[in-house]
Amino acid sequence: MIHIILAVLFSVFLFIVFKYFQKYNINTLQAIIFNYLVAFVTGISISPSSISISHIGEIHWFSYCLYLGILFISIFFVMGQTSQKNGVSVASVASKMSLIIPVLFALLFLKEKIDLFKIIGILIALIAVYFTTKRNDISFGPSNYIYPILLFFGSGIIDTSINYIQKTHIDSDDTGLFSALTFLSAFLIGIGILLFQKTTNTFEFKIKNLVGGIALGIPNYFSMYFLIKALQNDKISSATLFTLINISVILLTTLIGILLFKEKIQKYNYIGIAFAIIALLLLSL
Repeated sequence: MIHIILAVLFSVFLFIVFKYFQKYNINTLQAIIFNYLVAFVTGISISPSSISISHIGEIHWFSYCLYLGILFISIFFVMGQTSQKNGVSVASVASKMSLIIPVLFALLFLKEKIDLFKIIGILIALIAVYFTTKRNDISFGPSNYIYPILLFFGSGIIDTSINYIQKTHIDSDDTGLFSALTFLSAFLIGIGILLFQKTTNTFEFKIKNLVGGIALGIPNYFSMYFLIKALQNDKISSATLFTLINISVILLTTLIGILLFKEKIQKYNYIGIAFAIIALLLLSL
């Protein structure tokens, strides 16, 4: 249970950091790329596993790190496009509703068994996600619906991939190293993007973007690390786990948005909060 709690808390902390990006006008792309480097260094520093740089390519699961690194950068781009073309609320709904993908994968392909209370809890959680993240400014134009769809499937594929890879290829002792090398892969791809921007004169470095990356990188590493650790617990199904973590993050970030950032929410958001609490109670039985 401690791994679940820590995965939730570090994920919520990411939300807080991103909110301050807006306040201090930090370049999100640069901060995200620097964050991957910080996450890699954090992971390597605390990982009980060690390996020389020259032997990284020999690790049998390193190709999965490259795969996830590409996904991380790609979905970040899609999330940005969704936020710009459809609004932040659409991006939030699309990414959070994607929890249904790893849940279905766990039930249909991993053949996980869950009881009736948890099935009801998962269904209520999906309702809670919709109502908690719903905003009046959500709209879908015929020319830009593709990005929310890509974000929905991309976010779900990332969670599903992490679950599958950790179950089939990653030993418990390698969790830290696997997480670190995944972030390294994302960083190297991100550096390629920055170099391209520099050649097109669209790159402008500011030290605050590096500071933002540091603030983001440490909790980002631990959010993934503790998610994988929680998934390695055979006492709880991954279907239940993904729902529990997602709905907890949504509930806490909504409450923090109200209390800390004075965000205004509509009455149906309160309905979502109520559904979220009910879902958490059912999933905890």
